[in-house]
Amino acid sequence: MFKIFPMKGENGKKEANLESTLKELDRIAKMLTRRDFELTQIREGREAELKELKQKAKDLEETREVLLNILEDAETSRTLAVEEKNRTLAIINNLTDGLMVFDKKNNLSFVNPGIEEILGIKKEEIEGKNIEELKQQTLLSAIIDLIFPKNRFKRIERVEFPFGETATFEITTVLLRGLGEGGYIVIFHDISREKIIEKLKSEFVSISAHQLRTPLSAIKWSLSLLREEKMKEEERKDLLDKVYQSNERMIRLINDLLDVTRIEEGRYLYNPKLEDIREVLKLSVKPVEDEAKIRKIKFKISLPKRSIPQVKVDKGKLGVAIQNLAENSVHYTNPGGKVAISVECHKDKKEILLKFKDTGIGIPKKQQERVFSRFFRGENVMRMATEGSGLGLFIAKNIIEAHKGRIWFESTEGEGSTFYFVIPTF
Repeated sequence: MFKIFPMKGENGKKEANLESTLKELDRIAKMLTRRDFELTQIREGREAELKELKQKAKDLEETREVLLNILEDAETSRTLAVEEKNRTLAIINNLTDGLMVFDKKNNLSFVNPGIEEILGIKKEEIEGKNIEELKQQTLLSAIIDLIFPKNRFKRIERVEFPFGETATFEITTVLLRGLGEGGYIVIFHDISREKIIEKLKSEFVSISAHQLRTPLSAIKWSLSLLREEKMKEEERKDLLDKVYQSNERMIRLINDLLDVTRIEEGRYLYNPKLEDIREVLKLSVKPVEDEAKIRKIKFKISLPKRSIPQVKVDKGKLGVAIQNLAENSVHYTNPGGKVAISVECHKDKKEILLKFKDTGIGIPKKQQERVFSRFFRGENVMRMATEGSGLGLFIAKNIIEAHKGRIWFESTEGEGSTFYFVIPTF
């Protein structure tokens, strides 16, 4: 602030101008001071705003990072859920059991490939259809009636359901809970193999008992006669021979049954060695050759005269296969018929072929698929008075295949059969 002193005359004017100038300067100084203050306030306000903006930007960045983490976790969870879904579907689709899933409204919402294979129907043909529509399918009608009697879902557990001539399934239904509106799942478990095994076991016991009963009855009858004192020596000897034959028959049957057990347990071959197949053959068919002479059957063996490669075999076991095939040829050929056994060496294929040809009764065409099954005996054989357990060809086939060989046959009923098998050479 400037202090003004009054002056007179010329000096007064100067003083007045000076005073005016000083006032103006004072005004300007005040204005500049005020403006500086305002600018300071503005600058401070802007700094506060900038600081607030920086804080907001920082908060936004932190929020963005949190959202990115949430999104990343969500994507990871989604990926895991998809992987789990795909894993579950892969398990379901690769199940040997068939699966049907019905929703609460009794619509078929899902089937797995197992059902397609069981029913022979594509999933597109049945998925999405209700039970009334499914009943129109011949294959599904009986199944739907079992699962939805009177159109209401029924809880069933392991109910056997025959499907066709050979297949049997166990059907189990489960009520789904905690899955949206719920629904039902139907499981088809194939027990055809178990039913076949059950049947085979019954046949095994029945046939074994039948086969053992005959020789046992003969032995019992012979022994009861031997107890009688009034008997000629010749009659006694004849009875003893019959007892011996019956005993041998039982031993052969028991050995066959034991062989079947060993084959099924995979422990049949014990001692494979390099052998000359011709020597194995001659040794194995010697008893059969003697029987053929008694039955008046022409029995011929043809062997290569030149040296042939050896085969690595269990001599005893392969001998059983050869003897079984030779015995069948003789047993099922009528007196006056012919049996020819031959050996051929196929060096280009590195294998040896054995052939058993007869002019016997042959095998009925409709039964030829079952020739190598356990306990198989042809209908025409059953009418003949021939012994046999029906295990010989089953055992022969398994022995040959255990030697990495293969066996097959040709047969015409009433004309005869030819059985072939090959084994690799070394």
